[in-house]
Amino acid sequence: MNNYLHIFNIFASQSNSKTFGLNTNFLEANVINIILLVSGLIYVLKNFLGSALTSRQEKVLVAIQESEERLKQSALRLKESKKQLAQTQIIVSKIKKEAEITAQKVRDSILAQGKLDIEKLTASGKNSITNAEKQIKKQIQQRIIALAIHRVTIQLKSQINVEIQSTIIDSKIVKLGIKI
Repeated sequence: MNNYLHIFNIFASQSNSKTFGLNTNFLEANVINIILLVSGLIYVLKNFLGSALTSRQEKVLVAIQESEERLKQSALRLKESKKQLAQTQIIVSKIKKEAEITAQKVRDSILAQGKLDIEKLTASGKNSITNAEKQIKKQIQQRIIALAIHRVTIQLKSQINVEIQSTIIDSKIVKLGIKI
């Protein structure tokens, strides 16, 4: 705290010696010269700074107008892009629906064709089985006939003697003679 009091006393004693203060004599302080110099600078630099500021202001306004124009164009392009996106989405949904319909038709067609093919194969199989049965029956009949003929031939050979053969031949000749 003593240090603060000591510093305050130093400043108080300095202000009495007038080393720091405001000079109220205008002529001695060159206030008039400074005022003339500042007003001359303002007068001379007024046009230069005014034109520079006006030029800068115009450039800023042009830049703002260009930015606003680009904003409007961007907004228009965005609106058109959204419209095109909506149209594209509609077209894509239509294409998807058509693809689903086409896929369903193809699926139905394949199933129908498969059913027809199964029916044809079933009918063909039945026909093949029927034909095979007929052939087997025919072969069995032929075999039975062949066996019957063979048996009859064996029985006839064992039962027919020379007298029976001549009687049969004579009766056949008589029958032929009557027909003629």
